[in-house]
Amino acid sequence: MRTRRTVMAVAATVSLIAAGTSAAGAAPATTGPTTEYTVLLEEPGNRDFAIDAVEAAGGEVVRSNDAVGLLTVKAPANGFAEKVSASSAIVGAARTKPIGHAPAAKAEKVKRDNVEKENKGEKPNKAPAQQGTTAGMDPLDGDLWGLNLVRSNIARAKQAGDKRVYVGVLDTGVDGSHPDIAPNFNNELSRNFTVDIPNDSDGGVFDGPCEFRGCVDPANWDDGGHGTHVAGTIGAAANGFGISGVAPGVSLVNIRGGQDAGSFFLQPVVDAITYGADIGLDVINMSFYVDPWYMNCANDPTASVEEQLEQRTIIATVQRALNYAHRKGVTLIGAGGNNHEDLGKPRQDTVSPNYPPGHNRPRPVDNATCLNLPTEGNHVISVSSLGPSTNKADYSNYGVEQTALSAPGGYFRDGLGTPWYRTNENLILSTYPRNVALAEGAIDEAGNITEAGLAAGVKKAVQGDKVGYYQYLQGTSMAAPHAAGVAALIVSQYGKKDKKNPGLTLSPDKVEKVLYKTATQRACPNPRTVSYVNVGRSPEFDATCEGDAKFNGFYGHGIVDAYGAVTRGGQFL
Repeated sequence: MRTRRTVMAVAATVSLIAAGTSAAGAAPATTGPTTEYTVLLEEPGNRDFAIDAVEAAGGEVVRSNDAVGLLTVKAPANGFAEKVSASSAIVGAARTKPIGHAPAAKAEKVKRDNVEKENKGEKPNKAPAQQGTTAGMDPLDGDLWGLNLVRSNIARAKQAGDKRVYVGVLDTGVDGSHPDIAPNFNNELSRNFTVDIPNDSDGGVFDGPCEFRGCVDPANWDDGGHGTHVAGTIGAAANGFGISGVAPGVSLVNIRGGQDAGSFFLQPVVDAITYGADIGLDVINMSFYVDPWYMNCANDPTASVEEQLEQRTIIATVQRALNYAHRKGVTLIGAGGNNHEDLGKPRQDTVSPNYPPGHNRPRPVDNATCLNLPTEGNHVISVSSLGPSTNKADYSNYGVEQTALSAPGGYFRDGLGTPWYRTNENLILSTYPRNVALAEGAIDEAGNITEAGLAAGVKKAVQGDKVGYYQYLQGTSMAAPHAAGVAALIVSQYGKKDKKNPGLTLSPDKVEKVLYKTATQRACPNPRTVSYVNVGRSPEFDATCEGDAKFNGFYGHGIVDAYGAVTRGGQFL
């Protein structure tokens, strides 16, 4: 049985420490230019009392998220968080655009995509030619080893996904115009909760130039590419073009909470989760962690008072949003993370805070009061990543405390000694926005794949006036949508008509049970400790698998199985 740590113990620590902070002495005066804060009310909170406290601290409420008791406030940049958090009506406050604390020696910038785009940093090997299947599949599906590994290719003969099942993609956006996304994309329900940040607070380029009025991208737009890749794996249409997803018949809804640059800040993430719950989404995929902290710690000895309040506020707010979504019937799927560590035994955190870039510093973290969110939040099904050999990917987080399931996420270095070692084909191929392909130099202005694009394995599909692009990525971000797709098939097969919202519904606890009971069990390797030194990794990547075939730290309850879920899942309901 899974021995998952709950957030309750951390939440209790948050309350105790917050109480100690407010009692420590008089709060400083509020000064400086106006900035925006996220303020979390006590639950149940006295809203009027909280607003009085905000105004007394020099703030002005500009909007609220009543689902979780969250206020968005404009207030002076200095002293507001400490002063308003002293109120008994308020849990804490955090800047909506966090400010990092620069150490004496400025740290190097953290590249968020160095794992996912590992194949683009060198010239990959060339894989032997493979012959793909076409029966009930799309032309490029022969390249989707992950689709076959979770047995979506045969599950769709029974259940390909119901259009009345809605899957939320909480990510950098979704290109709703991509030929493989458009047939399943619900533009009416899709929303963007972010505002582009052209420049960070240090004056550096962050998201890039604002392309649309108010720096708000349309709800069918993706300037990052990550969200579109995730969406394609979940539900690219089986339309005889390009690729198809694990659940090619479901509806895809963009609930964007991520910046173009790949950062996911508290306010848009929480707004996206609660919005998704309110409109009746059945599944939400969350392939990210909430920035700027890889680990949010209730007691961070390296942090300033404002940074301590920020981390505690993130912990409490995210968990409240997850609880809300679970109560509303949403199955929550999370990426386990790419930091190659046992989440129950975390190492020193060297990447936080990651915004503004270059402000990260080494800091100790512990398992008692630190959380990687949302994947370590309650009700989140955390997914680890494996390669085509079904070995755990070298970069993937793991551990019996948090890993619930495993799924194909790609493993560039899989198959040492075989023709497939360091090949693009070891990664996950999925949909790629044209605008991102152009910006990244993978295609030219005429739409032709460049030399760099060919080296990275970028593919192009053409049918009449339809043109689609596809890229290879790896990461637990790619594993989670395989699980989300199977969850959507479960709701499609066994769900009932939703009395409160359009479409179908099925209790997330029941979906979780079917996922676990029908997963393909996989035992720990022998020996249990795996070294990745022979594939060029440092000893830091060495990983020890704990548990047995029924449940262990590498695979959780097993590898997600679409066919098993739609054919055998009913016996567990």
